[in-house]
Amino acid sequence: MRSVSEIQEGARIVEAPAVARPSYAAVLEANNAIQTIGDDTYWLCVTRTVQESKLFPVPAYMLLSYLTSFYRYPALLRKIEAVMSAEEIGDRARTMGGKFGSLPSWGLPTFFLLGREMLINFGLLRPEDHAEDVITVMDFWRRYKLAYQREDGHLNAREFGQRVQSLPERRVQVFHADLHDCVAGDRLHRAAQTFLAAVSQYGFLVSCESRVTLNNSGPYRIADDREMIVRDFTDLAVGDYPWLDGVADDIPYNHLTVTMAVKDCHFYLMDDWGSFESRPELTGDKLVGVGLYTSDVLSEGYQPVGMGSAEELADTFERLTETFKHATVALWKQMSGWSRDQMMDAGALIYFSMPKDLAHVAGVYDVDDWMTIDHRADRFRHLFNDEFGRDFLGELVGLVDLPSQQLSPYSMMQHSNRPARYLSHVPLSVVDEPGAAAPDRPLAGSTHHPDKRDVYTTTQGRLTLAEYNQRAQAFTPAAMTPDYRKLSDSWIRWHPDDPRVDALYRIEQRQSRRLKDRGAGLTRDEIEALRHG
Repeated sequence: MRSVSEIQEGARIVEAPAVARPSYAAVLEANNAIQTIGDDTYWLCVTRTVQESKLFPVPAYMLLSYLTSFYRYPALLRKIEAVMSAEEIGDRARTMGGKFGSLPSWGLPTFFLLGREMLINFGLLRPEDHAEDVITVMDFWRRYKLAYQREDGHLNAREFGQRVQSLPERRVQVFHADLHDCVAGDRLHRAAQTFLAAVSQYGFLVSCESRVTLNNSGPYRIADDREMIVRDFTDLAVGDYPWLDGVADDIPYNHLTVTMAVKDCHFYLMDDWGSFESRPELTGDKLVGVGLYTSDVLSEGYQPVGMGSAEELADTFERLTETFKHATVALWKQMSGWSRDQMMDAGALIYFSMPKDLAHVAGVYDVDDWMTIDHRADRFRHLFNDEFGRDFLGELVGLVDLPSQQLSPYSMMQHSNRPARYLSHVPLSVVDEPGAAAPDRPLAGSTHHPDKRDVYTTTQGRLTLAEYNQRAQAFTPAAMTPDYRKLSDSWIRWHPDDPRVDALYRIEQRQSRRLKDRGAGLTRDEIEALRHG
């Protein structure tokens, strides 16, 4: 095994010509984003259970993912924005399931910054180096997130008191209207509960014993005594992950969205990891309504799945449950034969590729971009044994006691009051004296997994990647056309009689069994009456 000094020498960043000087304002905004992300991440880490696994080297693969994120995200985001702006992607992402919610949106800047923090502590990077890359990632994240969450007006769940209400009224109305009622003990209730357990277990394994395939948002108050949350299960079928080729061939939907209505239960927390907590505790008997949808970058919003009747939905849940159970067994058998390098690769790729669906929206997804470990990051692999991975990750994200994280003893960190800072700011000196620029290198990488089959499950069938990208680039959802894209709820409130408003609501209602062609103007109470009329 190579020593730390040998790894440092092999990975030392080559000095490149200085980049154009960033503006003072750009550096200030980047540092504000860094601080916001650091405060949020510290709170999330110390208030959640430690991620451990008997099978996967989780801390080690997380560290590998951070370095790959640092080296690759700037170039990948520039590639995406060459085709579609962060703001438009945020607007489109709000209309579909997929890896767009709070958890992937948190991971995008955080993994990049944690990789940067690692390299600073390894002595391979100075805080002033690669300032333009830092500004690029922070700026993209801010614009994307503000567009994605434009309806609630917050940058993240933390700003909203741990709540995410990203959906516009017209979509919430359809989810509310089309819920199928259920009560503890009936067939639909049992089928929904069993399905949620099966798909969660399967997704946990798909994501290498992490929760990357699940995200939650809400809550939305649908009655005085009821709230609704939206649960997205992503990357379920044959698609981006090579280890699902063959295993997931029988799974018909890559993304599924479950709407859940609960009674006499308040969700007081819905954080940036997509976790939720409620008072009183959510138990099975409080589930009183459920719905099921699929969607992706090629769909006109959320498409109902088995929603024609309560009996049809129960049938669908039961059928999917058996399919996911069989896929789980097959995946366990496959993973049990993996080498440590294969486990490291899969786990690191799961984390690093959290923002990959941004590339799918723009139609520029490439397997080598998102499903290989960057060679610059891979040079550290032998350092990341179980002991180092556990201890270094604990210092980096929990104890916050690495050298780069220490501040003046007068300082008091949010949440802990320690003289520390989670993530290093960009020194303002870069405005006048830029640090080293990131070398212009190709995104070379490799993986210990077999080559990905050229098959991707979409709402338009199974496609090759070339077909998938071509259709994504050519497709604009009806609600995202220039006439409608910028009609936010705030605008609609003051222009209720504009004919575009009614047309936009009808677009959203096209596949609703209760609201089709109802148009705008319905109140929550009127929708409730329609449900029971």
